[in-house]
Amino acid sequence: MSAKKLNQEYYLINFTLLIILFDMEYVKSIAECIKAVEVINCFGNDKSLINSMEYDSRKVQPCGVDDKTDLKKGAAFFALPGIHTDGKKFINSAIENGAVCVFYEGDLKAADAADKTDAATIEKAKDVCFVQVDDVRKTMSKVSAFLYDEPSKALGVIGVTGTEGKSSTVSFIFQLLNLCGKKAGFFSTVEYSIDGKVIPNPEHQTTPESNIVQQRLAQMRDAGCSFAVVESSSHGLSPRTARLEDVIFDAGVFMNVTQEHLEFHGTIEQYRYDKANLFRALDKNKGKGMPIFGVVNYEDMSAPYFMEATQKNVYPFSTEIKDLKKIEEYEGLFAKDIEESSNGIKFTLCDFSSKKEYRSELKLAGIFNVKNILASVLAVQKITGLDIEAIIEKLSLVKPVKGRMMLIDEGQDFEVLIDYAHTPSSFMTIFPSIKSRIEKSGGKVISLFGSGGERDIKKRPEQGRIAALYSDIVILADEDPRGEDSVELLEMIAAGCPEKKRNEELFIIPDRPSAIKKAFSLAGKNDAVLLLGKGHENSIIFKDRTMPYDEETTARELLKEMLRKKTNPCTKVQSLL
Repeated sequence: MSAKKLNQEYYLINFTLLIILFDMEYVKSIAECIKAVEVINCFGNDKSLINSMEYDSRKVQPCGVDDKTDLKKGAAFFALPGIHTDGKKFINSAIENGAVCVFYEGDLKAADAADKTDAATIEKAKDVCFVQVDDVRKTMSKVSAFLYDEPSKALGVIGVTGTEGKSSTVSFIFQLLNLCGKKAGFFSTVEYSIDGKVIPNPEHQTTPESNIVQQRLAQMRDAGCSFAVVESSSHGLSPRTARLEDVIFDAGVFMNVTQEHLEFHGTIEQYRYDKANLFRALDKNKGKGMPIFGVVNYEDMSAPYFMEATQKNVYPFSTEIKDLKKIEEYEGLFAKDIEESSNGIKFTLCDFSSKKEYRSELKLAGIFNVKNILASVLAVQKITGLDIEAIIEKLSLVKPVKGRMMLIDEGQDFEVLIDYAHTPSSFMTIFPSIKSRIEKSGGKVISLFGSGGERDIKKRPEQGRIAALYSDIVILADEDPRGEDSVELLEMIAAGCPEKKRNEELFIIPDRPSAIKKAFSLAGKNDAVLLLGKGHENSIIFKDRTMPYDEETTARELLKEMLRKKTNPCTKVQSLL
């Protein structure tokens, strides 16, 4: 079966599960929803019922009639202002599709003339309620929380923020909670789980818009979850998006801050400030009968900043000896004697709360995952009150996240690792330890990656420089070229590694499956092939098309094909006889 066919079946199955999970209906009257927010102006029919929240007019479903009250019910449409367009342009479309209520900010007549959101439109839509507010994003957050009965009040909510390591840490916390018998749900960049089923994330946002956040939390609550683990991006924590505005957090986990997303935040200072909103939110929690606390990576220079952002207890973790006194002072966790092999990682976990040490084992690749695990153990132990030894016993059962340092083993004599790393800082996180380990076994490192088109071009030669420093062979392939020419984009990366000999140590092969096939053909015993940049993603974006693509499926198929040919090299000849 082809990779494309496997991808289609995989996502069809999970889409079916998604529909089942989203089947429960929540209903509130427009009048009730309006009372939950500050309103500037309101006119039209406020007697209808709201059963969904939409900011995309294309997702508004035809309205219906409530069986109990015989009142009309349908979607509330939130005309969100955007960088490139104004949601007010799509009010007509939302009404035509069945919206019963429209929330907007500013002047309706200020919308694009082509939309004709004017007096005539309003007159025509007499059965629709129009609600003018000061900030429609914050309003959507509050109304969503109200519609779903403030689900975060019934859950222990753990937020995880940081430039890197968020998705893995969210997954590890989720896994450890469930392994310890505490039912939990989560959502992250990669995937989410509501009732034990892990589903690929259909959104193109790390933290989805507030209506989706509140809906998923409600579904976790209704499925009997006690805890929710939320990947909390800087965008999601910014008051400009208000995606997490009405989530009541019990725990905040900080991993790191490196320069990223400055096109949104403007400065590194604002970027850090927005991330620290997670810790400020802890002080707004009036209590749910469980601990309220923070967890910080003390190796990061911003750790003290985050510790000072809240009045709640904050517990640090580290793997660096220079931090030992501070970790002991705050009764945090420390890891030492770290050993990495092709089978995983072993380390000694020092718990300064119990004054005990535990030799631990992970079936995960990448030494940096030790920090993700320390954060996860601290968060789970503090929020549940479980004995830390009971949590540590489960560490060997923790599985990697799709597309995050995934070991692909089809019986080949070399390592294949898939990771989402696509920035210079993430390259520096993974390359050094892998290079050191592979060199000891006499192997070579083959790295394959690209760079996103229509994105930061300054990082491209730096990616090439770092990869060349730690790789014996560099292969450049499409990531998401978008509107850029593939070869020209990849040549910008190649400019960072001029010392590599073309077609011997440096290859430019835009077609990613062909590039992976080449990487495998160059790999020998004890080598490591690193497939970077795509991770969990399910497509490659070109200027004129989006190609379904799954890195894991592609890698496994190509490995199987290679091994079949090695096992029976005469197969092709025999088939022709």
